[in-house]
Amino acid sequence: MARGSYAVIYGDLAPEGAVIKLTGHKVDRFEGPAKVFDREEDAFEAVQSGAAGEGDVIIIRHEGPRGGPGMREMLQVTAALKGRKIENVALITDGRFSGASYGFVAGHVSPEAAVGGPIARVRDGDRVTIDVTNRRIDVDADLGARAPTTSDREAPTGVFAKYAVLAASASQGAVTIPNPPPARTADSFQGRPRAASTQTAHEDA
Repeated sequence: MARGSYAVIYGDLAPEGAVIKLTGHKVDRFEGPAKVFDREEDAFEAVQSGAAGEGDVIIIRHEGPRGGPGMREMLQVTAALKGRKIENVALITDGRFSGASYGFVAGHVSPEAAVGGPIARVRDGDRVTIDVTNRRIDVDADLGARAPTTSDREAPTGVFAKYAVLAASASQGAVTIPNPPPARTADSFQGRPRAASTQTAHEDA
């Protein structure tokens, strides 16, 4: 079946959605243990040292609109994976990726960790499943029974602090206007046909 360059997926880990890249690989399903990091730099060091790699689902959180603040691009970690020739791996973040990213990656996970989203409740070793065919991203754990983690990074100042307070969810465009559009969930699309084109997926995003 023809498909576009990316898709919007939902599930335990992303009730308001995540954007998964479909180009550059042929993977439709991935399952593995979570390796969780609260900043991009920590994940990069783990890949470089071999502490995270083949078979893992690398999760980088607290990099979303408020957590970053500003949704940094996670290109450094995907470049490290490519440099070490690690292919059997998935990367998930509440931050973002660019078109230059490499591998099976899902970004824009919403709600983000900084506001207590499910991604803030994942722990090392949790089994994470990404199912492109069914547009699902789930965790085999009782996330609701856990308290969300908090970031220990230095609090932003100046305009970054202002943005961190005002920014809406990535699912709402990470805008700072007073009345952002409503966040969508998988239930928003019930009864609508799912198209495989990039244009439709972009509209759904």
